[in-house]
Amino acid sequence: MAHVVTMSTTQLRGGKPVTSVLTWQVRPGREQDFEEWTRGITRCARRFPGNEGVAWLRPEGGHRYHAVIRFSDAHRLARWLESDERASWHARIEDIATEIGSERQSTTGMETWFSLPGTTVQSPPRWKMVLTTFLGAYPCTLLIQWLVTPRTAMWPLPLRAAVFPLVLLPVLTYLVMPRLSRLLRLWLYRPSGD
Repeated sequence: MAHVVTMSTTQLRGGKPVTSVLTWQVRPGREQDFEEWTRGITRCARRFPGNEGVAWLRPEGGHRYHAVIRFSDAHRLARWLESDERASWHARIEDIATEIGSERQSTTGMETWFSLPGTTVQSPPRWKMVLTTFLGAYPCTLLIQWLVTPRTAMWPLPLRAAVFPLVLLPVLTYLVMPRLSRLLRLWLYRPSGD
């Protein structure tokens, strides 16, 4: 039984990491039950082979929740989505949350960090995405320059140049940007003209 409502998947070619966003409509008054369920299914998903993290976007006064799930490749994501473990967890919330559609979308680039599928909210304007990304990248860049660059000064240029993206990109993708976009969501998704 699939309770996947909206799925937005970004996959790089060659079995690289894939991110899916699952959207849930929670019945009014059942938010606490749903939040408890999210903790349980998140623990279960994190133990599943290939899982690289689960983050939940919780609404401010609304009833739609979004789970951002990352797997090492599309095959392992598909195994999780079709697993008995997941089906068992979904059976527990039939009276708590309902499906709101079955649309499938693909996105690329920075929009993946910022889009909320299943809502009428569009990705933020590019200038807001750029500014938010700068706010996340600048402190990380400063730390890399301070801690890593002096230790690699004698390395050949191609090796030194590889250190920066190898450290920065995973930190931004898995740690900084999910938290920063959640923290700034009211500003990011404010209607145009505000």
